[in-house]
Amino acid sequence: MASLAIGSLCKPTSPLFSRVVKSSTSHATGTQASKFLRISNSNANESLTFHRRHHNNSTNQSFYERFTPHQMKKDKFELNATSTNNDATHDLINPMENAIRFLDVLYRFIRPYAAVGTVLSVLSMSLLTVQKLSDFSPLFFLKVIQALVGGMFMQMYVCGFNQICDIELDKVNKPSLPLAAGELSMTTAIIVSSLSAIMSLSTAWIVGSPPLFWGFVGWFVVGTAYSANVLPLLRWKRFPFTAAFYMLIARALVVPIGYYLHMQNSVIGGSSLLSKPILFAVGMLSAFSVSTIFFKDIPDIEGDRMHGIKSLAIRFGEKKMFWTCIWILEIAYVAAAFVGATSSITWSKYVTIISHLVMATLLWIRAKSVDLKNMDAVQSMYMFLWQLFYAEYGLISLVR
Repeated sequence: MASLAIGSLCKPTSPLFSRVVKSSTSHATGTQASKFLRISNSNANESLTFHRRHHNNSTNQSFYERFTPHQMKKDKFELNATSTNNDATHDLINPMENAIRFLDVLYRFIRPYAAVGTVLSVLSMSLLTVQKLSDFSPLFFLKVIQALVGGMFMQMYVCGFNQICDIELDKVNKPSLPLAAGELSMTTAIIVSSLSAIMSLSTAWIVGSPPLFWGFVGWFVVGTAYSANVLPLLRWKRFPFTAAFYMLIARALVVPIGYYLHMQNSVIGGSSLLSKPILFAVGMLSAFSVSTIFFKDIPDIEGDRMHGIKSLAIRFGEKKMFWTCIWILEIAYVAAAFVGATSSITWSKYVTIISHLVMATLLWIRAKSVDLKNMDAVQSMYMFLWQLFYAEYGLISLVR
């Protein structure tokens, strides 16, 4: 039922959307195996060309090489194109390789850079609740694991649902994504996304943590509204400010605060949202959320324009949006340094001031070197913003 519900929320943006891509790794025997080889032979040049193009995409490839342990090597493509015996076919479709390849596809389906952000968000907000070493108890680590498991399942739902609804956009903007590239069937994507949402909400419900449960409910609602293409008030990604609202809920407000209250209520007892550390965290995460969601539209401008999405990058131009996003973060860094100067704890004061000024300098130097006419360079800058985002999660936990 959940799978059918998710499928019904994503109407096709073009006739191509209705095509269900079959998995290239399904089991084949007898004549099916021979058919597989004939198709591989006839499309050898096309497969090799796609692989070279994917390999030459320095931004995506370099990132996945850092985070993906199992990459499909060139020799496997060559084997598909040249093998003509049953043993080779058996090797290509044996269960172990099939399982490894499927796990690799699922790993990329969850969007690794966003998944890392979810892990760091849980850890950062959990560490904010720590006041003394004795707070690092077995119960503390158990509650962290609960938040991590639930958060990763909801992350998989949100990313998966977005790719299901955006498959035609992704064929233009992000052709290496598993669903757009045909590495994952539409049916499998819907099932995985549905089960992920159910597992996330069930985890929070079973552990009996209202802040965690309602945080995930909020994330589910805005994540669905961001991508769903069925009602006039949905498909928030079409509008800059509703897209920014989604990012604020998911990365700066409801979800991080849900992690924070989950840890406070479960480990320390009681809760407070008026402390300087939590207010600082909300402020910095808000700045990064707004900046990254607006910056994301710059390298996606071609596909967005084709599908009628009026992003700020299209309305105001790439250059203006680029520097708007950079200045949002620069102002946030300077403000963070001033907040750090008010700390009564010496080590926290100097770490906060120096680190944020260094980050501001690195951001400015990197931004000045970007060629805005080169979309690969812009995409690389976008990933650099996410790396700064990761670093900020670590710095937030040190503010006292």
